[in-house]
Amino acid sequence: MNAPLKNSRRLFLKHSTGLVIGFSSVPALLAQNNTTPPLPGSLAGNPQIDSWLYINPKGIVTVYSGKVEFGQGITTALKQIVADELDLDINRIEMIPTTTGLSPNEGVTSGSQSVEFGGLALRYACAQAKGTLLEKAATQLGVPQSELRVSDGNILAKSGQSTSYWSLTEDKLLNQRANLKYKPKDASAHHYIGISVPRVDIPAKVSGGAAYVQDMRMHGMLHARVVRPPAPRAQLLSIDEVKIKALPGVVGLVRDGSFLAVVAKREEQAIKALDLAKSLAKWELKNDLPASYKDWYASMKKINGVVTEHAIKSNPSNPAVKTLVGEYTKPFIMHGSIGPSCALAIMNQGVMKIYTHSQGMYPLQTDLVKALGMPPEKIICIHTEGSGMYGQSGADDVALDAALVARAFPEKPIRMHWTREEEMKWEPFGSAMSMKVAASLDQSGKIVDWQFELWSNTHSTRPGAKTGNNLFTSWYLNDPQKPSPITNIPLPGGGTHRNAIPLYNFPNQKVVNHLIEEMPIRASALRTLGAYANVFAIESMMDELAKAANTDPVEFRLKHMDNQRARDVITKTALLAKWNPKQLSAKKNGKLYGRGFAFAQYKNLQVWNAAVADVEIDPTTGKVRVTHFYSVADAGLIINPDGFKNQIEGGLIQAASWTIFEEVQFDKTQIKNSSWGDYPILRFEDVPEIEVELINRPSEKSVGVGEGSQGPGGAAIANAVAAATGKRVYDLPLSPTRIKNSLTKT
Repeated sequence: MNAPLKNSRRLFLKHSTGLVIGFSSVPALLAQNNTTPPLPGSLAGNPQIDSWLYINPKGIVTVYSGKVEFGQGITTALKQIVADELDLDINRIEMIPTTTGLSPNEGVTSGSQSVEFGGLALRYACAQAKGTLLEKAATQLGVPQSELRVSDGNILAKSGQSTSYWSLTEDKLLNQRANLKYKPKDASAHHYIGISVPRVDIPAKVSGGAAYVQDMRMHGMLHARVVRPPAPRAQLLSIDEVKIKALPGVVGLVRDGSFLAVVAKREEQAIKALDLAKSLAKWELKNDLPASYKDWYASMKKINGVVTEHAIKSNPSNPAVKTLVGEYTKPFIMHGSIGPSCALAIMNQGVMKIYTHSQGMYPLQTDLVKALGMPPEKIICIHTEGSGMYGQSGADDVALDAALVARAFPEKPIRMHWTREEEMKWEPFGSAMSMKVAASLDQSGKIVDWQFELWSNTHSTRPGAKTGNNLFTSWYLNDPQKPSPITNIPLPGGGTHRNAIPLYNFPNQKVVNHLIEEMPIRASALRTLGAYANVFAIESMMDELAKAANTDPVEFRLKHMDNQRARDVITKTALLAKWNPKQLSAKKNGKLYGRGFAFAQYKNLQVWNAAVADVEIDPTTGKVRVTHFYSVADAGLIINPDGFKNQIEGGLIQAASWTIFEEVQFDKTQIKNSSWGDYPILRFEDVPEIEVELINRPSEKSVGVGEGSQGPGGAAIANAVAAATGKRVYDLPLSPTRIKNSLTKT
């Protein structure tokens, strides 16, 4: 453990058993005084200032965040926030990976909320810490606090007297509740916020360093692999353990019900043992999957599910003269993490430590407690970045797999690494969705009625629910646990219905959401949840309506948009792309070319984003290629411009992959995808040119950006394809087969 942690009384009580307990989390749960204003961001659940930072007398500020880094760049952004608020050189700041019992409990790092909620909490915590130190300095120096200024932790008075954070700090100084007495700096005083500070997580990733949990190695480590069933809900009948244990390097097997893991001294030995075990294991299969995704959509439509409605009704001045109806679908899609899920676990003196790339340390701990039957203080989850995330991949599940083996081999570090096939077949997929839109125009070409109906499984079966267990291995144990009840994330953020309520101004609108609880195929959070599909349907219909109204698609959107920030994003994107409604399609050298436009505000709460996509289509093969993206985004005060652009660019590339290629295949017995050969994703040769511009609004709060461009990006591609071919494809992905079929239809 590093020195700042050893010296912080706020953090740890170390017991002789090696147990580590954070005691600042207790006051964090105390109810707030109803007479005081609500605490901002994640301070509401973690109001103790010393749960966020520790000022070390040696000249280092240690920061504890409950939000984890998984490629979105928040470690860098949060360091910038702290450096600015405390007036420090950024190199003095040490970020501690999220660890249960140590870090504030900010739940799951999801929903593009890290800067908006976690960053905001840090701004206020740092402002209060600085104010506390200045109060103490003013008393010590005998000068008014208003006459003090700070330069890299040195506190200077106009009289020439000075002191520093490092000489004033003491263990209990920040053991206080957030009180909002001190406010964060005005944007005009920022030095780091708004600057493209180089990402601290990048060097190891590009240099071959130890960047990920997959790279971790410990002395005496054993390697483990799980023998998975060939299909969901299968039961293990028998296994010849003797033959497996006879293999070189194999040190044992761990079996608990239908959970079976092989353990070896070396990774290649574990893989050989896995291959043999798979050939020897006898399973009872259920054969209860739907025959295809089309069958799944048909079954969804027959199930009413949990229905929620949103409606606005008024009397438009003009009656409807034309109605268009469209039904759009999105298949199950997978995270497709480049690095299969991995975790390291060690059981030492009754304490289980797990190094994991889960997006939620505390929610994961909750379900590990249920599965292992251990008290929460005996399970420590330590975040270590993984190669590939953005939603609930196998990162949570592999942590339980590793822990089950570590419990059977105490004092030995256990490295549990899933195979590529295992990752593709057993991660929770992004749910399939079906959306039906009916919209009516009046004689002036304005929308006077909008009806939107959707069907979807849940988009969140993450760990951490009060009842049940969402770590799927727990369902296969000798004493099996049940999944948590199916729920939907409520509006305004929403889950299945995220972005289903249009931001446009329609006098009559109705949105009906069917949450389908029956789930033979496991589904959970994938980046944007329901927003990607809902924006695809809404923005596709907006283009169809614009065409029916004989109006430029950009002008048509502006005609129905009152929000000025949305209008600015739409207008600036059109300018960036040199949008010309008379040049949206062309045919050249035997290929079809098209341009498409789309817009959304993520969750109707966060980043405003619009995109123009240029596509090229080979009519012989049906292959779609995105050649260029243009995009403008507004997320209020920008913390790190380059990091912001990274997120928009990455989202657009991911949208291209989802929209053109990705679809989980299955039959009644099993998931059929097991490699990149049968689950294609966007390759480097197909990555488009991307131009992104940002609108900075220093006087506005920072909002989330990480999931803002996937919906507009995917919808812009769909609209570009429709412009190029003159035919609308309603089912994702826009695969060569679907494109060729659309071209042959009359």
